[in-house]
Amino acid sequence: MPRPPLPPFDAETANQKVKAAEAAWNTRDPERVSLAYTPDTIWRNRDEFINGRAEVVEFLTRKWQRELDYVLQKDLWAFTDDRIAVRFQYEWRDADSQWWRSYGNELWQFSPDGLMQRREASINDVAIANADRRLAVPAAGAVPELPLR
Repeated sequence: MPRPPLPPFDAETANQKVKAAEAAWNTRDPERVSLAYTPDTIWRNRDEFINGRAEVVEFLTRKWQRELDYVLQKDLWAFTDDRIAVRFQYEWRDADSQWWRSYGNELWQFSPDGLMQRREASINDVAIANADRRLAVPAAGAVPELPLR
C-alpha cells in the first residue's frame, strides 16, 4: 500500500515525511512503525544490521523495553528525489532512572510507493540529569526545533 508523500520529494513533502516518522516513532509501537518500511528493508542502526520488517519489529521491541519514556525529535537536514537525510535527538531513561539524550543522523532511501527501503543511523548517547531534559511527550506530534547540543 502506498505511503504518501511519495518520491520525488520537494522541501515540503520531505519535511512531511520526517514529521510523520517522528510522530510514528513517538508512539513506541513497533508494529505500526514497521509498516512505513518495505518488507525487505535494510537497516544499519549503530552496530546492528537489520533485514526486513520482522527484524524491525524485534529491534524496536527490544529498544523500547530498554529505552523507557522515549521521546524523539527529527529535523530535515537534506533531500533528493528519493532520499532524505535527518538529524535527530531523543531522550529516554534506563531501568536505573538515568536519563540519556541520544543524538544522531539518519540516511533514508525510499521506494516509489513511499516506503523506506534503507535506513542508516549513527547515534551517540550522553548521560543527562533529569533537570536537563528538553523533550517532553509531544502535544499533537509537535516538538519545537531544538539545538543539537
